[in-house]
Formats: sequence, structure tokens, C-alpha cells
Amino acid sequence: MKKVLIFLTNHATLGDTDEANGTFSPELTHALDVLLKADVHYDLASIKGGKAPLYGTDIADDEVNSRILANDELQHRLNNTLEAAKLNIDDYDAIFYPGGFGLLSDIASNETIAKLSARHYENGGLLAAVCHGPAGLLPITLSNGDKLLAHTVVTGFTREEEVDYGTIDKIPFLLEESLARAAKQYRKGQPWAELVIEDNRVITGQNPASAHAVAAALVKRLK
Repeated sequence: MKKVLIFLTNHATLGDTDEANGTFSPELTHALDVLLKADVHYDLASIKGGKAPLYGTDIADDEVNSRILANDELQHRLNNTLEAAKLNIDDYDAIFYPGGFGLLSDIASNETIAKLSARHYENGGLLAAVCHGPAGLLPITLSNGDKLLAHTVVTGFTREEEVDYGTIDKIPFLLEESLARAAKQYRKGQPWAELVIEDNRVITGQNPASAHAVAAALVKRLK
């Protein structure tokens, strides 16, 4: 039985604004759809545990998002996420960071989650992230003192996409710039087009359109 640990943000607003935010629902639900169809199990965790805020739960014409959100078990897990500090990381075969702006304000600088992910990766585990999710890779430091990203080619939400979405002046930091500075190489495609980068055991997707493909790549590696 393969099992994926999914880290969700506890931060419920867009940066320091009062705009409701958190994890962007379709990046979680479309990935879960792929995982569940492949009989891959999952846990949801956050820094504090407890309720994980979501936004994008009412998007019209997104059948996958609506169907997965209607699952009572998922709703229970979203309201009762596991506390990161109490996890046994050895129980998992992969870690997935869905996006949403919320994690820019907590997971992107959290040492507890970063240390868990570093241990998981150095023990041969897989790391996957989509959209703003790669911000969770920024604080990961390996046992030799190197940053994980210093040796990794990645993608993530672009400056152009931030401008299109109207969030460029509200976010705590620009992910593209941070990844470009920290990573071995940052790559991007056309705004809103699917792009997935696989480098060693790190899988990243550029934007919401890439969530399904990131999960599919992860499942392929887990087989």
C-alpha cells in the first residue's frame, strides 16, 4: 500500500489582506482524483493540525473538484488535519504540496515541515508540488547543509500568472523570483498552460492546470 502525505496551509487569507484564501481546492482535488483512482492512500497534515482552509471550492464546471469535495471522509480530514510535529515521516512514500497563496505565509518558511521533507527525501522518498506549492521546497536543507533546491530544476507559478490573477501586489513574496534565485534552474512555460518538471525525485508543476499531471507523474514513480 502506497501512501502520500499532503501538506496543507493553516493560513486562511491572501498574505496580510482579509481576502479568504488557504489551499487552492482544485490543486488538491484533481491530485486526489488521480491518487485515489490508483489506489494510493493519503493523509492531510498542516503545521498546527486541525482545520485547513480551502478556497476555489465553488468553481463552476469543475466536475472533479465538486465530486471529490463531496466526499465525507475528505471533509473530515480537512477539518482534522494531522499536526506536522507529531508525524512519523517514515510512514509515507511521497510528500505532496498543493498550491494556493496561503502556504506563502506559513509552510514556505516552516522548519518543522522542511525537516520532515528533508529526512523523507534523503531516505529515498519523492517530493511533489504544484503552482505555489514549490514554495514549500524553499526551506528544505539537506544533512550536508545544502539547500535541496540548489541541486534541483523546478517550475512554479509565474510572475505573468500573478499579474493575470491580480495578486502581484498582495502576495508576501514573488515565487518565481524566489525559485529562480534558490534553484539550480527555474523553468516556465506559457501562462496557464500545463508544465511539469521532473528532476531526480522532485516533481513540480507550474499552475493549477498542472495538478493532474503532477499527480500522474507521482503515481508513475510510486509503482
